[in-house]
Order: sequence, then C-alpha cells, then structure tokens
Amino acid sequence: MSNRISPFSPLDISSPSPFQPRSFDDPAKAVDALTELYDRNTAFLIDSFTKLAKGAPIAARYRAFYPQVSIETTSFGHVDSRLSYGHVTAPGVYTTTITRPQLFRHYLKEQLTLLMRSHNVPVVVSESTTPIPLHFAFGEGAHVEASAAAFDDIPLRDLFDTPDLNTTDDEIANGEYIPPPGEPSPLAPFTAQRIDYSLARLAHYTATSANHFQNFVLFTNYQFYIDEFCHWARDLMAKGGDGYTAFVEPGNIVTPAGSSQPEGNPTPPRLPQMPAYHVKKKGHAGITMINIGVGPSNAKTITDHVAVLRPHAWLMLGHCAGLRNSQRLGDYVLAHAYMREDHVLDDDLPVWVPIPALAEVQVALEAAVAEITGYEGFELKRIMRTGTVGTIDNRNWELRDQAGPVKRLSQARAVALDMESATIAANGFRFRVPYGTLLCVSDKPLHGELKLPGMATAFYRTQVNQHLQIGIRAIQKLAAMPPETLHSRKLRSFFETAFQ
Repeated sequence: MSNRISPFSPLDISSPSPFQPRSFDDPAKAVDALTELYDRNTAFLIDSFTKLAKGAPIAARYRAFYPQVSIETTSFGHVDSRLSYGHVTAPGVYTTTITRPQLFRHYLKEQLTLLMRSHNVPVVVSESTTPIPLHFAFGEGAHVEASAAAFDDIPLRDLFDTPDLNTTDDEIANGEYIPPPGEPSPLAPFTAQRIDYSLARLAHYTATSANHFQNFVLFTNYQFYIDEFCHWARDLMAKGGDGYTAFVEPGNIVTPAGSSQPEGNPTPPRLPQMPAYHVKKKGHAGITMINIGVGPSNAKTITDHVAVLRPHAWLMLGHCAGLRNSQRLGDYVLAHAYMREDHVLDDDLPVWVPIPALAEVQVALEAAVAEITGYEGFELKRIMRTGTVGTIDNRNWELRDQAGPVKRLSQARAVALDMESATIAANGFRFRVPYGTLLCVSDKPLHGELKLPGMATAFYRTQVNQHLQIGIRAIQKLAAMPPETLHSRKLRSFFETAFQ
C-alpha cells in the first residue's frame, strides 16, 4: 500500500502570496512587472515540485497563476491609425494572460505602447485566474514526467495543474469566441496556455529554442533549399554578418558573426521532423527557415505553432507541378489565388472563405525575382507565371481517375499544384500573418514530364540557389517596410484583438 496518499481535501491549495494589481503609464515598467510576477509564480511551482521529488511531505495542492494585462476604455472615439492593430473598437475592459514575458518583451512593449498612445489609458498588471501548468512552468526541454517518478504513487494531477486542452484552442483567432456576460473581451489572439503549448511543440518539431525564431519566416518542402540556406548563412557569418548577429542550427548550435565555426564543440543532433535554421538580427528582425517536409498536415502543424510568436511575414518556397504546357521546368509561379483541397483547415477556415493575395508581399516577390534573375518586362513574364495554385492532400493523385481533379484545376484556372502552399497561406490569413508563395516548376505530370532522378538532379543543381536568393531578397524587402505598410487591414475582421 502506498505510504504517500494525498492527505488534503480539494480545497487545500498552496499558492504564492496574492499579487496586488498595479497600474502603469510606462510600457517598459508594465513588462517588468509581468516578468516579475511570472518569474515568481513559476519559481514557486518549480521549487515545490523539486522538494516533493526529493521526498518532502505533501502539504497541499500547489497552484500558481499566469499574469495578465488589462486596459479599460470608455469612449467610442475613432482611433486615427494606419496600423491594423494597436487599438480596440469599442468601450470596455480588455485583457489577456501572459507567458514568457522575457521572450516576448519587445513584442509586449510595442503592443502596450500602441494601446496607451491610441486610447490615452494606463494598463493594469494583475494575476489571472488561469493556473500555470507545471510542465509549462519548467519551460523548454524539461522532462517533468520522468522526474515525477520519484513520487509516482500519487497522480501528478492531484498535486499540480497540468496542460488542459479543453481550454487551449483557437476560438479567439478563429473569431468564434464570445465573452460571457460581464467578462472582459480578449486583448490578444492567443492565451498564455495556448502559447505555451505551441512553444513546447516548436522545440520538439524544430530542435531549436523559441528565442532563436525570427520575425520573417521561409518555409520549404525540400532539404536542398536548407542546404543552400546553410551555405549562405555560414558564408555570411564568416564575412562578419552584414548586420546579422548569428546563425543557429538544430540543437541550438550557434555560429556568431565573424566566425566560420560554431561555438564550442557541438555535436549535431539527429534531425527533428521539421528542422529550423535561424539567421538572427537584433529585435528578431532576421530570417528563420524551416523544412516542413511534404504535405498539408505538416504545413498546418508548423504554422499553428509559429503563429504564436507573431511573426511579421512568412513565405513558401518550394517545388510544384506545372499545369500549363507553356511552362518549362525551372519556371517560377507567383500565387495570386489558392484552390484549397488540403482539407486540414476545413473546420477552422471554411473553404468558401477567399484567401486574397497581399499586394505588399506580391510586389516584393516579383521585384525580388526581377533583381535576382536580371529579367524585366516580357522576359520576366517568360520565366514567371502569376496565377492560381492548387493544394491537394493526395501526392499520388495522378494514379487515380484524373477527370475530377483536372476538371477542377482547369475551372480554377490553376497554373500549379502542390501540397503545402494554400495551407500556409490560409493559416497566415487565419492568424493575421502576411503570407506569400513563390514556387518553382519541377515537373509537368499532365504533359508527360514526370519528376525522375536524372531530371531532378539537373533541376536542383541549377535552380535551388537562385530560388532561395529570391526568397531572401523578398524577405529583406518586407523587413524594410514600415509596419503600417506590411500588416494589411485585409487580414482583420469586424471585431479584432488589439494585439498584432
């Protein structure tokens, strides 16, 4: 029989001392207070768990809460702002729970500064009623369940709060959340627990810490692009960085600017499912590139999690099937519309919702193609088609009766087909992250040009580097834009959160 049966009732709760709400007119001091409260509460949980794991007697159930930040407005006055965020639309109380304030410090300061400027009101930092799950208090890389074996005769959930997927969802981002009567409206698109869940998943899928992720993201579906990105990044670091500060590879292997070798004597880890690589710049203004592999499920998974970091833009660079006989292998396709047959987002974003092309991103991509290839006018049109990209969830669609898919693709005026682009664009639309797609034609299955080993090798050798350089140049153009230009109001619905 167990000798550590929990002796307390459900009402016996041990928590840090109550935190008195504080009002701030200075956004930096507000973020300092959020950090102080978060650090105190997570330290309480970690310390309590550590003592129990070493055999200390159970005295209570241990609980600590996320910090939260709130504002209250009383005016319907119209905010004159070119920005698509940074203000609320109606009087009321608005609040959001906060996690990892040190990681999000720059973002939080920016959002709170905009709110104070828009509404001339202070922000209030307080303790929320949402418990911090023990696993999230430890942060990335912790093995809580393994450590809990020291007292596995008592369920962990009897002692600490654990992640609760019943309250971790995308209702706010999907525009489905309706506050109960008398409750505040959401201030941000994601709650603290939703963010913590994604931060843990990001570390798992990409083998890099969240603090390395940059605000401009390239997704690809082929390792060839990653190889070229690594070559470019290492050469950039060896030459001093040109404004970039470090190159980070899976396993958090860091090569600082000015060096041709990683710090220490790192041993590369086994590659994760979707490895991420980061060329860092101050203020997270650099470039992250992720090999998402093949398929819409991976595309949705990774963008679900990257979205909580609130990037400024993400682009898809990859291969596609060219659907027009006039196309040639190596031609580019700039997506200006998407035909969605990926099915993975149907419950979150119905297929009848149009996914518009974003002018700012389209212009940056087209200009980047012109600059890197040296073509313009008719010659540029000869190597790049603008049109509808279809995304499908069946890689071997050619082996089935083609009448159905080919008819739909023709009716949609599609010029290319892949398995990721529409998913990434749709999730960008859903999460208000500016998005774009530039693909390279690697085969033409409707016209007898299949992707075969010999053809593919020549194609990869001649086109991948150029395609990657176009993507990097486009990202640099987007990064140079002011926020009010890049963050399009097209992505905002009738009732939006104030945070980006």
